[in-house]
Amino acid sequence: MATNSLNEEIIWKDRKHFMWFPFSFTKYELTEDRLYSQTGFLNTHYDELLLYRVLDICLERNLAQKLFGTGTITLKVKADSESIIRLENIKSPLIVKRELSDLVEEARRKMHVVGKEFYGGDNIPSSEFNDEEDIEEEIGEDDGFDFDHTK
Repeated sequence: MATNSLNEEIIWKDRKHFMWFPFSFTKYELTEDRLYSQTGFLNTHYDELLLYRVLDICLERNLAQKLFGTGTITLKVKADSESIIRLENIKSPLIVKRELSDLVEEARRKMHVVGKEFYGGDNIPSSEFNDEEDIEEEIGEDDGFDFDHTK
């Protein structure tokens, strides 16, 4: 298989298509744990997404995309910069979506990521602590948390 400039094995790569022609300055590359996108000709923007940060994967196909064998994959992600990433007008979108989904699950397994880390849940299991003093000791006094509700 081909490798990118970082010597990572490229699992899939494509460009944004116009009809079935890949006439675009938008490129996509998928490796085992990252998705790279590059847009622009004179001013180029490079973006990298760690796959374990993907929350949801959607596929959209209008009539023209169905006729030309393309589609747009929308990724909802937990990231600081963008919360939605679109892989627009790519060929074989059903296959790419499935491969991407499998790689996301594998990346989450490797990183030991569970859903509560994405949705803002506590990272402290409630069964480990019996009262507020135990929680206060675990978190620390100087973290700015006020557990005394009588003040």
